[in-house]
Amino acid sequence: MTTATGEKTRSRAGGPRPAQSHPLVFLVPAGLMLAAFFLLPTVMNFAYAFTDWSAFKKSIEFNGLDNLRTLLSSGALVADIRITLVYALLVAVFQNLFGLALAVLFEEDTPLNRLGRTLFFIPVLMSALAAGYIWQAILTTHGALNQIASWFSGHEIRIEWLGSPSWTLVILAVVHAWKWMGFSMLTYLAGLKTIDHEILEAAQVDGARPTAVFWRIKFPLLAPALTFNVATALLGSMNSFDIVQSLTNGGPGGSTEILNLFIWRTFGKGLYSQSTTMSLVLFLLVSLMAVPLITALRRRESTIL
Repeated sequence: MTTATGEKTRSRAGGPRPAQSHPLVFLVPAGLMLAAFFLLPTVMNFAYAFTDWSAFKKSIEFNGLDNLRTLLSSGALVADIRITLVYALLVAVFQNLFGLALAVLFEEDTPLNRLGRTLFFIPVLMSALAAGYIWQAILTTHGALNQIASWFSGHEIRIEWLGSPSWTLVILAVVHAWKWMGFSMLTYLAGLKTIDHEILEAAQVDGARPTAVFWRIKFPLLAPALTFNVATALLGSMNSFDIVQSLTNGGPGGSTEILNLFIWRTFGKGLYSQSTTMSLVLFLLVSLMAVPLITALRRRESTIL
């Protein structure tokens, strides 16, 4: 056999043999890029969390757990972790409810349903920052929502949709779910398409109602799609920043200040080591949630399927 350079390769017995190839060599450039721009900064981020690095000092010295003690004593870190967890849980619930409802609504492959799928997937392609500013224009006191309500009611309505410390976080979670519900819809649609039609036809022949067919047959068989959507929605929303920053910037009164927003503000103040400590806490928090969550959902799949 002739190689790319024109040389012939032969086996020990004297016959031709295939040329040696080393496909793993092509991973070296990507591996170097990953190490330089992801692995090394991550390791350095963890290292700086145990120093006094800031914009107000020329030298960097090791200080152990002082940054963590300072953040815990102030109470701000614990409060922001609680807000982040509540926000993530709300997003996971709303995003999966909206996505599942859209998947059921557009399950049939018709031209109108294909158009509907496309329209509801458009927010996924939008910038999260742009989506936040659009909803800010809708939800402000003089925004589009109050104007439409005023037109229908016949008198001026000035509801401060983003002014309640109790409900603003819920509204933010709904906006986040609206942004990504098209992604969940496609995942559930893919799961619905994998269900054997013979099972559904047998249930219809037995006289099962559509609601019974969905809850007793379709929904249990959507367990893999549910696992994926719940995990991505919950863990993805814990790393959210753009929507909250553009809509409320953490207000009112810090009721929507999620952890990433707190990290950004702390870094902007020049307290670099404290911001890296908070990012380390966020990393550990996401990891501690991801492992048991995915394990439990996978175990649920094995018992259902």
